[in-house]
This record gives sequence, C-alpha cells and structure tokens, in this order.
Amino acid sequence: MKVIDAENHFASEAWLDALRHNSGYPRLVDEPDGKAKLYWSAETWVHYIGDKLRDVGDLRLKLMDEAGVDVAVLSLAASGAEPLEPGVGAEVARKTNDELVEAIDRHPDRFLGFATLAPKDVDGAIKELERAVKELGLKGWHTHSNFGDSYLDEKRYWPILAKVEELDVPIYVHPTAPIITQFKTYGTGLAGASFGFGAETSMVMMRLITSGAFDAFPKLKIILGHYAEGLPFMMNRVDRPYLQGHIRPQPGVAPDLKRRPSEYLKNNMYATTSGNYQASAALMTRDELGVDRVLVGTDFPYEDMTACMDFLRSLPLSEPERAMLFEKNATRLGFAG
Repeated sequence: MKVIDAENHFASEAWLDALRHNSGYPRLVDEPDGKAKLYWSAETWVHYIGDKLRDVGDLRLKLMDEAGVDVAVLSLAASGAEPLEPGVGAEVARKTNDELVEAIDRHPDRFLGFATLAPKDVDGAIKELERAVKELGLKGWHTHSNFGDSYLDEKRYWPILAKVEELDVPIYVHPTAPIITQFKTYGTGLAGASFGFGAETSMVMMRLITSGAFDAFPKLKIILGHYAEGLPFMMNRVDRPYLQGHIRPQPGVAPDLKRRPSEYLKNNMYATTSGNYQASAALMTRDELGVDRVLVGTDFPYEDMTACMDFLRSLPLSEPERAMLFEKNATRLGFAG
C-alpha cells in the first residue's frame, strides 16, 4: 500500500518575498548569520526558514524515502497568505499556486498540493480557488485558524465555503499564531504550537458548527491536524447545550442547529496524525470518529517524517485499518494523481 501524507509544508518564493517586505507582521528577517527568522511580532520569532521548508525536490524526496512516505500533499507554511494586505495576499496566493504546480509537474508521482488563497478578497479567492482546482489540479484549500483579524466561520467568508462545497474539495484548517489575546500572557509556551495553536483551531471548528455553516453547506469536509486538535475527547461534552433541560437553542444561548454538534464532528470532520505521538490519542480518535476519518499527516518539516511514520507503524492496527489510514482515506478525499 502507498503512504499518502496529507500535511507536508513548503515555503514559496513569492511568500518569502512578501514577508521580507511586510511592514507589519508576520515578517521575515534575514539575520547577520545568514539565517532567516520568521517573526510573529516585534518580540516573538517562531522559527528559522530552512532548507527543508524551501526544498521541493531532492532533499524532500530523500527524506520521504527514508520515512516510507510515497506521496506528499504540499501546503504553504503558516501563516500563509491570509494575514497579508488583500492585494498582496492575492498575488502571493496566485504565484504560490503556480510554484506548487511546477513542483508537482516535476514529480507528479510524489507530490500533490493544496491551494493557497487570500480570503479577505472574497471574490478573488473564489476565482483563484476555481482556477487552482479546475485548471491547476490542486486538491483542496489549505487555510489557517485565523486570518489576522477574523475567522473562517464569519458570514463574509461563506461565499468561499459555497465554492468549496460546489467543487467538492476539502479544507485543511491548520493552526497559526492565535489572535486570542489571553494566550499571549505567558509567551509562546502557552500561545505557541504546543497549546495555543491547536486550541484556537479547535475553537474555529466549533465556531463553524455553531454558526450554522454545516447546515448551509452540508457537504463541507474539514480536515484538522493533531488528531482533530483534541475534539474527539470532547465528543460527548460538545452536545451538552442541546441535552441539558435548562438550556434551549436561542440567540445568545445555543444556536438552533439541525443536528447535535457531535454529529457534525463525525460527518464533516477528518483528522490527521500530525505532531502527536500519543498512542491513546490515536486510538481514541479512531474509536470516536472511525478509522475511515483519519489520515496520515507528518507536519514536515516542523516534525520528523521518520519519527511520525515509525510511531504510526507501531500502533496496534489491523491490516485493513492500516490500509485506510495510510492510503485509502486520502484517496477517497481526492488525494490521488
């Protein structure tokens, strides 16, 4: 069976150039030692932009081979084009999608890709998504937990959701630096990738549910990393507003939905394995969502591909379950050449 990695990041030259010239944040700074640092604010930098993130050729393929990953679905690294000024973001998205397709064309049996969009220009994002899917052959939209000042569930972005549903492609909602002020009180230890990134992303999924987005667009498919950012653990708890007798669906209490929240999690959400090597989390996600809702995600280069695959191969899964996790689920979502 093949191994299809649904979360494998890269940095486009268009994105890097825009970050270098960004007067705000995020901003890329070339340090005297020759390393490029990505700053989320004047006080906080997150990581270096290194060769592993830039490369979409021999180095990445070598590491894929070592890990036993056959196909990588490439996506632009956080923070993507979303927080950039709309005109700049739109240009970055278009050029990034073109760069990505060039890489895929060089290695069509090894790479697939997610489209990048600049959603603040809603009409432009709809046109670019249509181009990316229909003309370029990209397999969905990779976006982030916030757009710098707003979230995906807001009604102004619903026309993009409508186009995604029409095209029948998934949305991967990936974490980025949270805009929730309280997360920043204790620095990146709280606000960073280990907690704040995922907590905001799980909130975005719940916002999508309670906004009624899945009632409006019932065929939407949302992918979340890190075993759905902990939501399988909350499968019973999220239904409490609709089960407790003293709470009634009404504005300001609990929006009136066609289903219970857990049903949307089970019907509209997929999880990847990225960045979590806790066996109990993996097995609980399988049990709560169903093995047919879990995809491989290595989160390369922020995580080690080989470490991820070694962990996944160590799980007590049957051969049919392994086939679904490694290949069949991804293929069913459209991640096939």
